[in-house]
Amino acid sequence: MRFYIQKLLFYLAAFWAALTLNFLIPRLMPGDPVSIILMKLAASGQTVTPETRQAIAIQLGGVGQGSWWSQYWHYLSNLAHGDLGVSIANYPVRVSDILQQALPWTITLIGLATVVAFLIGIGLGVLAGWKRGSWLDNLIPVATLFQSVPYFWLALVLLLGFSRVLQWFPLGQGYDTMAFPILHPGLNWPFLSSAAYHAVLPALTIVLSSVAGWMLGMRNMMVSTLSEDYILTAQAKGLKPGRVRFTYAARNAVLPSLSGFAISLGFVVAGSIVTEQVFSYPGIGFQMWKAVSNNDYPLMQGTFLVISVAVLGANLLVDLLLGLIDPRTRARS
Repeated sequence: MRFYIQKLLFYLAAFWAALTLNFLIPRLMPGDPVSIILMKLAASGQTVTPETRQAIAIQLGGVGQGSWWSQYWHYLSNLAHGDLGVSIANYPVRVSDILQQALPWTITLIGLATVVAFLIGIGLGVLAGWKRGSWLDNLIPVATLFQSVPYFWLALVLLLGFSRVLQWFPLGQGYDTMAFPILHPGLNWPFLSSAAYHAVLPALTIVLSSVAGWMLGMRNMMVSTLSEDYILTAQAKGLKPGRVRFTYAARNAVLPSLSGFAISLGFVVAGSIVTEQVFSYPGIGFQMWKAVSNNDYPLMQGTFLVISVAVLGANLLVDLLLGLIDPRTRARS
């Protein structure tokens, strides 16, 4: 019980630190978001008054209103009520509405692709480590070639080959925008099939660029674990090779990979910014890139917050899971 309490307290402190940094970083950046919106209103011919400035500042979470301490408590109060403010680039659309539309795209595409890459890499790593010197083991240097290739370059090569030359897949977007209204996609087969069709190349990019890393790490851990005394004892007792491979070797060898998977799974919410940018995929990464490009600090603040919560939550779950799988983790606390 002490182990779990310590973990919860640590992640609560980390969450508070993330909230504080999320408040400070955008306010240390140059530029005034209120003035940006007022300039847009004035350019459209609307009348700008001091009352207009004050109202917009309140909508943006009290920016420039009072001391930083008062803004900080106002910021925490808004978060407690689920209010992330108003997007500058998409004024007057609320940040929570933008994130609500972008999150399902990122979680579905990059989440599933990350899980698939992890499972394939771990499975192949177990087999390669168990049968050292086999053709699968010798395939690892070739597989690592995809990991060494820059993310954006691999995405562009796939686009050129499969979309431009062969024309098997579309060039980008999350679904066929010519066939479906942008604001009214639904949970129906035509829309879901179109979304799956558009997600093939982005998912393939993520799987190809990450599966070799999981495979290599798991293979090395399997080789190290197979030399342990308890593996030799299990083999000497005449246990079946499959049981030794999975119950004794793979179960212990996978523990370091689980920690790395937690970090990768947490960054799923951030999305692969490069991949979503190349494929114009409407996920969190694409929204974050637009927010930085447009100095949209409420949207930046909202995306950073979601990313921080996702990373901390994923690491907490895996830490608790490791405590259940490996009792030695609890004993060291």
